[in-house]
Amino acid sequence: MNKHLLETHIQIQPLPLRSHTFLFPTQLQTLQSRKSFTTKKSSFCLSLCNNKTNSFFFSHVSVVRSSVTRGVNEVEEDKQLVVKKAYPFLEIEPKWQRYWEENRTFRTPDEIDTSKPKFYVLDMFPYPSGAGLHVGHPLGYTATDILARFKRMQGYNVLHPMGWDAFGLPAEQYAIQTGTHPNITTFGNINRFRSQLKSLGFSYDWDREFSTIEPEYYKWTQWIFLQLLKRGLAYQAEVPVNWCPALGTVLANEEVIDGVSERGGHPVIRKPMRQWMLKITAYADRLLEDLDDLDWPESVKDMQRNWIGRSDGAEMEFYVLDSDGQERNIKITVFTTRPDTIFGATYLVVAPEHTLLPSLISMAQSKYVEEYIDLASRKSDLERTELQKEKTGVFSGCYARNPANGEAIPIWVADYVLGSYGTGAIMAVPAHDTRDYEFALKYDIPIRWVVTPEDKSLTDSRSAFPGQGLIINSSNSMLGLDINGLSSKEAASKVIEWADKTGNGKKKVNYKLRDWLFARQRYWGEPIPVIFLDETGETIPLPETELPLTLPELDDFTPTGTGEPPLSKAVSWVKTMDPSSGKPATRETSTMPQWAGSCWYYLRFMDPSNSKELVDKEKERYWSPVDVYVGGAEHAVLHLLYSRFWHKVLYDIGVVSTKEPFQCVINQGIILGEVQYMAFRDSDGNFISADSADMLGEAYQERIPEEKVVKSGDSFVLKDNPKIRLVARAHKMSKSRGNVVNPDDVVSEYGADSLRLYEMFMGPLRDSKTWNTSGIEGVHRFLGRTWRLIAGSPSPDGTFRDGTVAIDEEPTLEQLRSLHKCIAKVTEEIEGTRFNTGISAMMEFINAAYKWDKHPRSIFEAFVLLLSPYAPHMAEELWLRLGHSTSLAYEPFPKADPAYLKDLTIVLPVQINGKTRGTIQVEEACTEEDAFKLASKDEKLSKYLAGKSIKKRIYVPGKILNVILDRENIKVGA
Repeated sequence: MNKHLLETHIQIQPLPLRSHTFLFPTQLQTLQSRKSFTTKKSSFCLSLCNNKTNSFFFSHVSVVRSSVTRGVNEVEEDKQLVVKKAYPFLEIEPKWQRYWEENRTFRTPDEIDTSKPKFYVLDMFPYPSGAGLHVGHPLGYTATDILARFKRMQGYNVLHPMGWDAFGLPAEQYAIQTGTHPNITTFGNINRFRSQLKSLGFSYDWDREFSTIEPEYYKWTQWIFLQLLKRGLAYQAEVPVNWCPALGTVLANEEVIDGVSERGGHPVIRKPMRQWMLKITAYADRLLEDLDDLDWPESVKDMQRNWIGRSDGAEMEFYVLDSDGQERNIKITVFTTRPDTIFGATYLVVAPEHTLLPSLISMAQSKYVEEYIDLASRKSDLERTELQKEKTGVFSGCYARNPANGEAIPIWVADYVLGSYGTGAIMAVPAHDTRDYEFALKYDIPIRWVVTPEDKSLTDSRSAFPGQGLIINSSNSMLGLDINGLSSKEAASKVIEWADKTGNGKKKVNYKLRDWLFARQRYWGEPIPVIFLDETGETIPLPETELPLTLPELDDFTPTGTGEPPLSKAVSWVKTMDPSSGKPATRETSTMPQWAGSCWYYLRFMDPSNSKELVDKEKERYWSPVDVYVGGAEHAVLHLLYSRFWHKVLYDIGVVSTKEPFQCVINQGIILGEVQYMAFRDSDGNFISADSADMLGEAYQERIPEEKVVKSGDSFVLKDNPKIRLVARAHKMSKSRGNVVNPDDVVSEYGADSLRLYEMFMGPLRDSKTWNTSGIEGVHRFLGRTWRLIAGSPSPDGTFRDGTVAIDEEPTLEQLRSLHKCIAKVTEEIEGTRFNTGISAMMEFINAAYKWDKHPRSIFEAFVLLLSPYAPHMAEELWLRLGHSTSLAYEPFPKADPAYLKDLTIVLPVQINGKTRGTIQVEEACTEEDAFKLASKDEKLSKYLAGKSIKKRIYVPGKILNVILDRENIKVGA
């Protein structure tokens, strides 16, 4: 690209002053002396607003090409560059983006005609990272934009907003490293994201834009927390957290890798700390049951079902024994989904953090147990429960009595049992559980078989049998329990009934789902609106009139080193008074997790400026639920589950009218980086084939440029040496791999419409795809052909005349059929989110249209409307050239006429002297003469007819054409 195109002139367009542009006073002082900063491709200016709060805000910056400071020769170079493009997108796209913004084309007014149908289409809240967008991000955004534009043209009221999930760890980590306040970096990132999204022509209602860091927004996040607190759904508890002594802070799970901190590689231990929790478990059944009515991918619903993990079973009581074998006044409660196997329980396992463990350890085992507890504290829950890892444990030195057979069984401590799941203890049945079997073999614990499979071929004493079958070895007449000969299901019911009668247990439903840890010992998050009375420690929720509780300004937001959150440094903010009693109090210094703000933002988009309530009831009733919600599969569990939980609470208190927030969820696939080709060299530097590399320990890899690679069968090989097979892989885009493709570069080279079209044309929306920059040239050529077909060929200097080549004549039947087939296909594919095949239909239409001698205006107009959801910039410009003075955004989307969709042609058999020699395609009303002409031109039939004398023709319309040749022709071998 010509380097002069990177030189830019900045036009400042001030945004309305809103809270999301607010900066703290000291940040204002810091930046007053620095009114602008420059990047390689653009400059960003900061402007002061003269108002009462002396707030500081970023101006929206639009970059426009300028030749003001450049010479005539340089301008000519740019013109030559434009000429090389398939169509003038460099002029068209900025022009229409300005038009849409100035005219607020896609604004959804507060007051709308509610008699019209609604369509609420939403992208999952993006986090504005410093890296900006890569070409993978616009995949889902383009899909939702096509749907939004399509529905507007179908007469729907469309809500298609965008905002920012802006609190979170990355901004805080960057702030700690650089000393730059996260407020500054976050708004800089938001400006960059917004600019990139606008450059792609997405039809968002920018009037509804907000970020989670705005006090006007998180006021209502805090309000929701208070409602949870009122209903006993928010509480405090001692829970284990990731504590890094060297860094003096609590770390999130994603900051801990293999037991050490991501930053610095310091050891991390699990340490109990008092934390806020949300009782999501109270909604477990509803979260599970209501999944059935949702139009979500089954894989996502299954992930949520597994995460909730409902298990029907029983709680059983095992009394702890003293050294003399007598029952102590201590019992261990275990949860089991297989009460039918209780006779096979040969040991118990308690988690290292089990509350009863200190009372279970014998003097002889004390040292070993304490060492094991210390080791376990350094592991994450995921490491502890990984199925492939070797099971470890230590004997507590204590025994318990199996209530079914009266046997004394050992109590072990093992980290594969978690204190947070079930009761934190299990009855181990090694014959019928794979984990327990491996553990029993390692520590030489008895294995007793109590279930035999009905299929005897499954019996194998060398492995556990976890299935159901017939019960054996399970009878104790003294204790009144005999389940021998029963099926597993019958035995389980009988054991539960017996346990309930004898006080040894009860029926129980358990969930894998844990309550939500809702506190972070960090600065950059929503303050939790509670205080604690200094005198009594009593928890006092802030009155709703005191909201929002705003985040105080801090110059030092690094970890304290003591475990206290950074907010504890804001002493004048922390020390406060109870508004009701006037007593001295201390504010909560933990903040909410990043998930909080993204749990309910879809509601705020319905009514973003409401200062009196979370959302107006009439607006919520009209817009709820979200009709289509598009985002990555990585949010399948946590974000979607937390949002559903909050929504159900809001439903229970009358804030929302629907039980679920998102009716349809679509997970777009991942766009992988371009394929990388790797060759291998041996220790002498010679190339070796990839299939031989595994046998050579010292082989090393070398990346091979694509131009030196050729495909051979199913493999890729070196072009110069086809015997050397290569490894071809595509990876997820990341800076570390160097395979990130910046959409800005693609837009400058091919245009936003080409990028949009290519991302949709790569394959089905839900599939993962591999980026190929050369592949975008195909759709770019298609757009160029479309432009030239309608606007006409360029003049010798590369410019295009005004208007189009359209004529004001009635279209032919052939043209109408071609158009309406395209309309039907594009409509069907948009509605089915099969955007790639919709593009194929438009390509077929353009190919057909190039064969026409004349192009009626009505045909062009309909096709331009079809194209507009996919390539809106080009469509708007062509619509203007076709004689329209306003945007096509709300023009009715074309409807296919069924009359033109019928296949009016038939296959007509053709006989020569009574013998069928071929077929021809004819119109239903085809005359005999026309049928004969078509047969004469047919490649196969013409050799029988060319130069021959015809005696007669027999034609039955729609049935057959039989050509009888003269006898003379027959004699010569016709």
